[in-house]
Amino acid sequence: MHIPTNDDPELMAAIHRYVSTPDGAQRRYLKLLGGNFESIAEPDRSEFLRLLAHDAEQITDHELGTLLDSEWRSRITAAWLIATSRRHSFRERLGGLLLASELTYSGQGHCIALARLGTTADAEILTAYLDHYLRRLDCRYDQPWALGALMHIDEHLGTGYATPFIQPNGLWHTWAGAADDPQTHHERIAVLHTALDNAAGK
Repeated sequence: MHIPTNDDPELMAAIHRYVSTPDGAQRRYLKLLGGNFESIAEPDRSEFLRLLAHDAEQITDHELGTLLDSEWRSRITAAWLIATSRRHSFRERLGGLLLASELTYSGQGHCIALARLGTTADAEILTAYLDHYLRRLDCRYDQPWALGALMHIDEHLGTGYATPFIQPNGLWHTWAGAADDPQTHHERIAVLHTALDNAAGK
């Protein structure tokens, strides 16, 4: 894996512009991490989302690719920008990064982006991820985000990709425990999806 270094001027310009922005949305990645922007009080929350939607329209595919080649802060920010503007051309790239799970936290963004793209192709990526990583009881990665995203797609497409995972004695309950209700992860994705819809005026 090649990660651009901090002496890469193109990367540093993209980080300054979109990841650690100087316009009131400083340290944007921290507000995106875990959907933390949901806890921001109004009117700051709406302003944060407005700026996110604006930058999602302004950022070029090349800049997004540069951020996705970098560390987790840049990757999670790029994924949320892709999610907001629904850039389907990044599906395979996001899927590859999610399945590789090389960096902590960034998979959250990949999952929300795939949920926003919302096709059967995205469901199949999430299914492949869950089928692999729910069998790894030693890996506590982004499985809750992936399950919530998959359930969200199922709800909108009328499909049942998540059903085998969440049925009694399914892989989800083996991995997470019976007390962990999958619906809570579905609801989190739905809330964040609606917030991005509102921000983008869709």
